[in-house]
Order: sequence, then structure tokens, then C-alpha cells
Amino acid sequence: MITITGDTHGGFQRFDREYFPASETMSREDYVIVCGDFGIWDETKESNDQLDWLEERPFTTLFIDGNHENFDLLNRYPVSQWHGGCVHQVREHILHLMRGQVFEIDGITFFTMGGGMSHDIRSGILEPDDPEFRWKKHLLDISKAPYRINHVSWWREEMPNESEYETALRSLSKAEWKVDCILTHCAPDSIITRLSPRYRPDRLTGFLEMVKEKCMFDYWLFGHYHDNMVIDERFILLWEQMVQLTF
Repeated sequence: MITITGDTHGGFQRFDREYFPASETMSREDYVIVCGDFGIWDETKESNDQLDWLEERPFTTLFIDGNHENFDLLNRYPVSQWHGGCVHQVREHILHLMRGQVFEIDGITFFTMGGGMSHDIRSGILEPDDPEFRWKKHLLDISKAPYRINHVSWWREEMPNESEYETALRSLSKAEWKVDCILTHCAPDSIITRLSPRYRPDRLTGFLEMVKEKCMFDYWLFGHYHDNMVIDERFILLWEQMVQLTF
């Protein structure tokens, strides 16, 4: 069984048996996949307890990264090969599906490309070592302006780098530009313009548009936009909804 859902932001309540009764018959060979903004934030006891709780659930948890992740922490986890692609091993049964990979799980091929541009940074990124940091933060707080703090609540690595784009192209070329499913956090240009005019195209969504035009696939599942919606039958936007993948 492969179940896919949207952003969890470090809150894994939806995987409790009360809300996910199907989990009681699952095993480690069954998978739950999160489409980004999984919630790797810090190393506090609370965060570790949440991950330990999820590790104890009977299934294997897989996730791609979103824009709201602590990439300093995420990139410290060990990298290994798993089902044909590279993963960060957060726990024995919690794996980060890295960018630009092709995995084969139960005979189904998945292309993964996490990352996304934050939309809540219109008032800028503050640098903690700025001599005026406290004053700037105070002004932004009292005006309730959307901002982030570098290496605290925002990371440049939220967007793919050149190496990750190149890895993605090599992986898709090796797969002859044909996979069963594409898993991303954000969506291609032509899809986001149908969601809302406030979402602006960027380099990643443009890259995904190229993939959309060139790659053969059956389903494309993504998160990021905090809604549940099916677009043109093949594009599935997920937030709190959980869907079982069947072929």
C-alpha cells in the first residue's frame, strides 16, 4: 500500500490510528509519502519525540523536502542508496527522498524533486548577525509583516542548486523520460497559474513545466498550496487529504 499526503509541518497527528485506521493493518513494506514541508525544524526534545513517535508507526514514512525545512539539519543526516535513488535517513523507517532522483517502489517508478520558493518573505530575510537585527525584527513584528530569519526560519537551499537540476536531468534521461509518478512540492508554471494569481512562476516551476512537457507520466502529486484538488485528472494537489495510490 502506498498512501500520499500533503504538508505536515512537523505535525503528524493525521497518522494516528484514530484518523488513519488503515495504518493498523500496514507493515514496513507499506509506505506513506509526504509531498514536502515535512517539518525537519530543530533538534529539540519535542521535535525528536514527534519523529520517534512517527518511527514507531507500523509503516515506512517517505518525504520530499519543501521550502519550510531546516536544511542545515536535514543535510547532516546520512545519505544512502534506497530503491534506486539517494535518501537521507532521518530514522530507520523515515527517509527523505532527495531531489532529482528516480525510485522504484513496488514496481512503480517515482521521480522526486523537492524544494520551493517561500511566499511569506515579502518583507525580506533578516540576518541574525546584523547589528540592527533586534530593531528591524521589532518593527516587522509590530507591523505583522511577513519575514524570515536566515538559518533560523529560512534557508537558501529551499530552491534547488545547479547540481540538483543536473542530477534531475540525468535521472530522467536514464529513465528515458518515462516514470509512473512525479512527486514535487510545488507545481509547474501552467498549473500554478490556474491555482491563484498570487503564485508567481520561478526557476523551479519553470523547470517543472519543462518536465511536464517532456516526460511521460501517469500522475503528478504535489503539496505547498494548502488545498486538496484534482487538476486535469493527472495533477493532484494535496494538503491534509490522504490518497491511496493504485494502478
